[in-house]
Amino acid sequence: MDQKHTDENTETADAAPTVQQRIRQGARQLLRRLAAGASTGAAALKSGAGKRLHGRPLPVKLALLALWSLAAGLMAILAWLLVLIPFTPGIDDLEQVSRSRPSVIVDAGGRPLGTFEKGLQERVKLSQVSPHVVQALVATEDHRFYQHHGVDFKRVAGALWASVKGDPQGGSTITQQLARNMFPQEIGRARSINRKMKELITAIKIENTYGKTQILEAYLNTVPFLYNAYGIEMAARTYFGKPALKLDVLESATLVGMLKGTHYYNPVANPERSLARRNVVLGQMRKHGVFDDKRYAALVKRPLRLRFARLPDRSGKDDHFTHHVRKWLLDWADQNDVNLQLDGLVVRTTLDPELQRAAERALRRQADILQAIADVEWANPNVPRSTATATYTSIRPNIDPFSYYWITHARELDAFVRESATYRSAVEGGEEPAAALKRLKGERGFMNELKAAKSRLEAGFVAIDPASGEVKAWVGSRDFERDQYDHVAQAARQPGSTFKPFVYGAALERGIPPDQAYRDVVLEFRGDDGSSWRPTDMDGNSGRSMPMRDGLILSKNTITAQVSQEVGIAPIVRLAQGLGVRQSKLEAVPSLALGTSPVTLLEMVSSYATIAAQGEYRPPIFVRRIEDREGNVVADFGTGQPERAMSRESAVALIDMLRGVVTRGTGNGVRSRFGIRGDLAAKTGTSQNNQDGWFIMMHPNLVAGAWVGFNDNRVTIRSSYWGQGGHNAALVVGDFFRGAFDAGSLDAKAVLPGWRAPEPRRYVVEEEPEEVFLEDEAQEVTPVEGPDEMPVLPAPEQIEPVQAIEPTEAAPIAPPPTGVPTPSGDPVPLPLPSEL
Repeated sequence: MDQKHTDENTETADAAPTVQQRIRQGARQLLRRLAAGASTGAAALKSGAGKRLHGRPLPVKLALLALWSLAAGLMAILAWLLVLIPFTPGIDDLEQVSRSRPSVIVDAGGRPLGTFEKGLQERVKLSQVSPHVVQALVATEDHRFYQHHGVDFKRVAGALWASVKGDPQGGSTITQQLARNMFPQEIGRARSINRKMKELITAIKIENTYGKTQILEAYLNTVPFLYNAYGIEMAARTYFGKPALKLDVLESATLVGMLKGTHYYNPVANPERSLARRNVVLGQMRKHGVFDDKRYAALVKRPLRLRFARLPDRSGKDDHFTHHVRKWLLDWADQNDVNLQLDGLVVRTTLDPELQRAAERALRRQADILQAIADVEWANPNVPRSTATATYTSIRPNIDPFSYYWITHARELDAFVRESATYRSAVEGGEEPAAALKRLKGERGFMNELKAAKSRLEAGFVAIDPASGEVKAWVGSRDFERDQYDHVAQAARQPGSTFKPFVYGAALERGIPPDQAYRDVVLEFRGDDGSSWRPTDMDGNSGRSMPMRDGLILSKNTITAQVSQEVGIAPIVRLAQGLGVRQSKLEAVPSLALGTSPVTLLEMVSSYATIAAQGEYRPPIFVRRIEDREGNVVADFGTGQPERAMSRESAVALIDMLRGVVTRGTGNGVRSRFGIRGDLAAKTGTSQNNQDGWFIMMHPNLVAGAWVGFNDNRVTIRSSYWGQGGHNAALVVGDFFRGAFDAGSLDAKAVLPGWRAPEPRRYVVEEEPEEVFLEDEAQEVTPVEGPDEMPVLPAPEQIEPVQAIEPTEAAPIAPPPTGVPTPSGDPVPLPLPSEL
């Protein structure tokens, strides 16, 4: 997906270098000059030294050589330090880190969606930290902290001498450790002299910029303590359930003791090590006069007492939308030299909180209902033949879900086991494939988990404002924690008949009028490679002529194939790409016209949004703008100009054709089931064998679409009725629009281009018949030639009456009675009662 990004504050290539850059340039020039004069100087020194040593006694010569070597070494170190200074963090960097805060992602209403906080942090002042913590820290880590200026040279010399004797010791002060914590990338973590030099220089800069209290405060607020806790405040709450101010001497010593090695001295995982380390800290406190021997002897006898509890993540739990924004922002930050954890940016997204809540409710509610339908249909040989969702939800508690499916699909079950990570690990570990398969099939826990995952119905939903391209709602699956696979922007599935508007749009662009007549007959088409293609419709063909408009409204495969052959596949591909299918590769084969090339839901809804915008393409925008901590706009993504992807005249004509899908075509049930009013246009879609159900609907202010299916397309909804997009995905979209209208988020009086007021009609409400529950012998779903909808009409006594519709509303035409064939590739769904 394209996300345009511009930055009005981007500096030009010839902008004046900063002070830091000029210093570094000067350092490089100095280094080159020193290197150039090194050989000359070395030769001169050698000549002069030889003259001075000539004729002197041997002991004097050795002493002079030692002194000169020491002086040369000190000069070399000094030169090295001078060269490294420009490559260490400067004062500006120190000030930026000292006032840093994480960037935050917010929705269109300003509600936080997530942050880029480095774990759980809460900065506190030193006055809000127990004095025991400070005493333990200074006594253990840097007892000369108040005497040195960033580097304790006495301690460094002692550490070097200990290392020479075979007892390696660290000589870093608290300030040096802070420098390492503040600038891990600039200074590094490797054990090297170069890193220690950078650390030393930065520590001196810190000491010359900040006072001791500020240094201690910064250090205690940045040190990590495991379990995603950063800083002394979060550590106190995590390990002892209290604020840092309330820590006693034992608790303080325990936390300070962890600083030597958080994993090794973790009091939760390694309590014995932690206790021993705590007592070492207490010993250092006694040694440096914090308390006397008697107090120390009493303290070391006390046990390690914890009140450990992992704190919940306060940065906001990710959902699919926030996760998608995070991934995009990381790339944007790299390109724009931004630190999302420190720069305190405010990322304002386009997500509408009201519409998002409506989308989440609709998808959760309807996906649960559809899951119940799939569970019941695959539980027994006999399939309930009901068009009411309440029938299935009432049966669901009394059946074993999918039990009949696993009995009749033994091969698929074996394949699922072989494809599992557990099976592959067993075989890679040396177990025989047959033995591993038999063993795993006998493990009840493994099989139950596998079956539950494969039989879990999934769904995705996205809504876009056609006027701006802004994403207003995004739900990538039923539960992000359970399934992080995004069915909006990540999953590519066959779109079925929802692809057909691109075919008819290309025909309109070529000048073919909506009333151009085609015969509803099965024809054979020859490909360039000699292959043949005979698209058919499941409900048969009338042999009569019908206008191209009805070919789309009734989703006729025969008509669509003829139109695609007349237009050509290449123009259809170009139009689909221009409208919004810009990531998925479209295979230029004849069956493409019937939606056989996989695409994402985001691409399809974006394409329909282009149609609703009268042919003007706008890339999906999910970040509106980015502001700095002072509220200044850093980047604005809503200022791009639209692209003309389709002529306005063709777009308006195509909208009117899709309007007929809702009034008298395969999508007319969405009105009666959810009581939706207003000017709407839509298209249903179902791929082969009910693998994918689609429904995309256009409103003047919003275009929304849903996909319903299983992650593994070898598992499908059993019946051809509930397997159709007009009966599954339409439930999610219809429920969403009902909620949006009820909340006042959408204007029911708004109209799409080309709308004409219908003539007033009179409608009579019939009495609702009793719900009929029938059982038929189970029939396996037969493959369909072409990914079109499969019509199965219920018995006459199952037909629900059409609800009354206001005279000013364009009303759906009642479907033909059961038993009468309809000229439809997408079956004409019967009006259904509202099921809440």
